[in-house]
Amino acid sequence: MIRKKKFAILIAVFVLVVVCVFVIWSNRVFGLLGVAPDEVNISPDAYYPITYVVDGDTFKVDVGGSDESYTKWSPHLTPKIITIRVLGINTPETVDPRKPVECYGSEASALAKDLLNGHKVKLIFNPNRELKDKYDRYLAYVYRDDGLFYNEIMIKEGFAREYTYGLAYSMQKEFRVAEALAQKNKLGLWGACVKAK
Repeated sequence: MIRKKKFAILIAVFVLVVVCVFVIWSNRVFGLLGVAPDEVNISPDAYYPITYVVDGDTFKVDVGGSDESYTKWSPHLTPKIITIRVLGINTPETVDPRKPVECYGSEASALAKDLLNGHKVKLIFNPNRELKDKYDRYLAYVYRDDGLFYNEIMIKEGFAREYTYGLAYSMQKEFRVAEALAQKNKLGLWGACVKAK
């Protein structure tokens, strides 16, 4: 009987040690306790490297730590690539296989690559609204490492239309004013694609 109790205690201790080792390992792999593998911890003060520009309103960014500037201090972090859908804008389509390339789509994609490739960006999420769209892309305001506000410049220069996905967002009014000015001045797609009525 005493042997069975000792054996049960040894098994319980072994299980406890295995659980502790797993928790410590998962903390080192995923960064913080309580962050699931498919979630990300994005700091509003950090700049993250762009890994791929899909088109004018969508790109991929590494928020996991493959960039040397922060892996030096946090070597346990591994690359975590997420897709960003730029909040409040919609550029003409270029990559949807169900649709033809839309007017001014190639120009918007080219400008996006020019403005984003080789840069890091700060991602700011709008409070009190959804974090992701239906395609699991994070909805964010995007600030380049030199301060350029990407969302706004794409609308101001006529490369994007204002777009509200789901709930209203905090800069909706400003973006609509910028769109109206670009439209009035026939900038970008407003001059090339929209016929006068």
